[in-house]
Amino acid sequence: MSELNSLPADERSLLVVDDDDPFRNSLARAMERRGFAVRAAGSIADALAMAEADPPAYAVVDLRLGDGNGLELVGRLRGIASDMRIVMLTGYGNIASAVSSVKAGAIDYLPKPVEADRLMAVLLGREPVLADVKDQPMTPERVRWEHIQRVYEECSRNVSETARRLRMHRRTLQRILGKHAPP
Repeated sequence: MSELNSLPADERSLLVVDDDDPFRNSLARAMERRGFAVRAAGSIADALAMAEADPPAYAVVDLRLGDGNGLELVGRLRGIASDMRIVMLTGYGNIASAVSSVKAGAIDYLPKPVEADRLMAVLLGREPVLADVKDQPMTPERVRWEHIQRVYEECSRNVSETARRLRMHRRTLQRILGKHAPP
């Protein structure tokens, strides 16, 4: 931690983007205690304004934001500073969005809630990116949910097109997409 504090402020600047105020504020405080110079934004518009005014070295972005998709923000942040280390956070984790995050330019994809020490290690490149290996294989419900999420991402998050491809009623698909992933 002292190593991070010895760096100039622009080399330890961190942008935290999440529309959940309590989570964003808590994460920002935790990362400040670890030596980052943190700025926090609750929307894509605020995050872009902050990043364009003073590009951060690091960013933590929530996947689902009130004014858009975090994947779009990752791409735009990459355009502002190509060497920015970006981590995607989400409470709706699935394989399709993890792959999309990395393709958009994120260095890792972590589920919420995230431990601040683990996030710091990933941001600084100190922890290898390894998936947790479970003792049990995915349940059939989880496999189905992952498939639906993959098709949804392939359809650019268009519910009507996804429902057509899956031969499913649009309202049924909307209910499934609104739920958390099964275990």
